[in-house]
Amino acid sequence: MITKEKIKSEIRAVFFTTLYFFCWFAGLYIIKVLLLEEYNIEFSGLSVILVGALICAKVVLILEYVPIPFTKTKAAWVEVLIRTFLYLIGVFIVLILEKSFEARHEYGGFIEAFKNLKSLANDYHIYVNAICVFGSLLVFNTWSVFKLKYGKGVFRKVMMTKLEELE
Repeated sequence: MITKEKIKSEIRAVFFTTLYFFCWFAGLYIIKVLLLEEYNIEFSGLSVILVGALICAKVVLILEYVPIPFTKTKAAWVEVLIRTFLYLIGVFIVLILEKSFEARHEYGGFIEAFKNLKSLANDYHIYVNAICVFGSLLVFNTWSVFKLKYGKGVFRKVMMTKLEELE
């Protein structure tokens, strides 16, 4: 049976993980807006950032429970890198599918848009997004290892401690 505490814990985890990814994606959004402003191109997509952060957070939280068996006897950095690259492959596939879906009207269908993906003018957009998501996933997966080793709340404890007490 699911308890109130378990539900509160899950909601809290989703909220803070979404906030984490939202900050990363908002940073990417700001960079895009500033770069495109130079060419007088308006860029909008704040709602996409929020939805993307929510989806990314939920997927990552679910995949945290999926074990990668051959990494248990390896150093923690191996698990972090493998998990990050596996997640990144999924993100890259989703980004490619998203671009194909957006261009489907231009090319007369999803399959044709997918075939002509390389000819799209903004294919570098996929790479920029993938690099940003890679950074966010790498930090998130590294932090997950620290939580596993030192317990939940370690970041808050360290950040609330005076520097002289840390030495």
